[in-house]
Amino acid sequence: MTRKAAVLIVDDEPDIQLVMAANLRKEGYDVDAAGDGMEALSRLETRDYDVIILDHQMPRMTGMQFLERLRDRTAGSTVDNDVPVIVMTAYGTIEMAVQAMKKGAYSYLTKPIQYEDLSLQVKNAVERHRLALEVQSLRHEVEDRYQFGNIIGRNPRMQEIFQVIRTIAETDATVLVHGESGTGKELIARAIHYNSRRRDKPFVVVSCSALPETLLESELFGHEKGAFTGAIRQRIGRFEMAEGGTIFLDEIGEMTMPVQLKLLRVLQEREIERVGGNQTHKVDVRVIAATHRDLQEAMRERHFRQDLFYRLNVVPLKLPPLRERLDDVPLLAAHFLWKYADKNQKPVRSISREAMEALGAYSYPGNVRELENIIERAVIMEKGESIQRAELGAAASVRKAPVYQISGELDLFKTMKAEAVERFEREYLSQLLRMYKGNMSRSARHAGMDIKNLHEKMARYGLKREDFK
Repeated sequence: MTRKAAVLIVDDEPDIQLVMAANLRKEGYDVDAAGDGMEALSRLETRDYDVIILDHQMPRMTGMQFLERLRDRTAGSTVDNDVPVIVMTAYGTIEMAVQAMKKGAYSYLTKPIQYEDLSLQVKNAVERHRLALEVQSLRHEVEDRYQFGNIIGRNPRMQEIFQVIRTIAETDATVLVHGESGTGKELIARAIHYNSRRRDKPFVVVSCSALPETLLESELFGHEKGAFTGAIRQRIGRFEMAEGGTIFLDEIGEMTMPVQLKLLRVLQEREIERVGGNQTHKVDVRVIAATHRDLQEAMRERHFRQDLFYRLNVVPLKLPPLRERLDDVPLLAAHFLWKYADKNQKPVRSISREAMEALGAYSYPGNVRELENIIERAVIMEKGESIQRAELGAAASVRKAPVYQISGELDLFKTMKAEAVERFEREYLSQLLRMYKGNMSRSARHAGMDIKNLHEKMARYGLKREDFK
């Protein structure tokens, strides 16, 4: 059961205390009162409050002095003690109330108090404080229970992955990580490395999709002077750079067959041969590979070596997309909120319920990386202390396809069928070109169509290869 919101009224006039407390109790608040700032500070030693209503002019300690003492008392602490303070002031001292807000007050009210205004201010202040506490609680959960390295998740599937990492980290087992783009495959690889006995040795990353075949071979295995045009000196490859540590081969499914064969030899013999050289060099490197492609299908299409697959797939790890673990969204959102608020020196400390509900209902085609970008953008653009809305991208606002009333006419059926085929073809070709980064030959081969036919369909649907590179 949710506890009642606790309100502390600090005012030296008993009549005002009584009337204000009676009105707030009618609205369901748990109300305490203090006659001056000293008594209020004493009460704060024994109880937490969701909001403080503070009179500006009081004996022994003014409202401004109380604010200064309150902020000194909580300096360096977490948001748990950052209680919103509503300052009450007479008309003639509004400028003093504005100064109080600069010192950390949440808002101010002018006397005589309009209780509708008071009610709204208290409600908003309580909501803000509780949202901030929720984010803080989520952050503690992340730090204490649901974080492994930089990977965050309380979803059962993520907890299973954490357990596998703990089990295999101290071994030298080769690992194959499968997951959509943005699910955190490199973070998994880093978590394995930095929890292993190799943690003090290099962690080397190679993106197999970012380099053409000739450069990838040299990048992995190095080359000798004069091995090819431009090879003016000997260069060691990434495997030698990673000696004693771990090499992470990202998007292994994009590696060409000749390079796959050389990688297979490295995994079998634990030795490399530089391009243009005739000597072998022993290497002690742990291999972690990752892909977003279906390697089983790639093997059937003879685009990926079966023997290499089984060498890599000693320990398989399949990362779920974020849409399949939406229960992790609040944890991740809280983590990114604090990360980017600190990085950008922004006072944002909470996420409104409306924004969190929107985040929890989104499908995240870009996975965790997309959520991180959403929160970073929201933190940068937010002018207050709470994220009020989250811009979720085009996927959240795509209109549903029109619903047709089937009347039985053949022409209508043909029209619907043609539209459905066109939508499918456009989406299929877009995904294919995105997979192969605009490579027309590989896309046509994968689709089983003539490249001329592919050009025609791309022109028909307004698709341009450069948009997918």
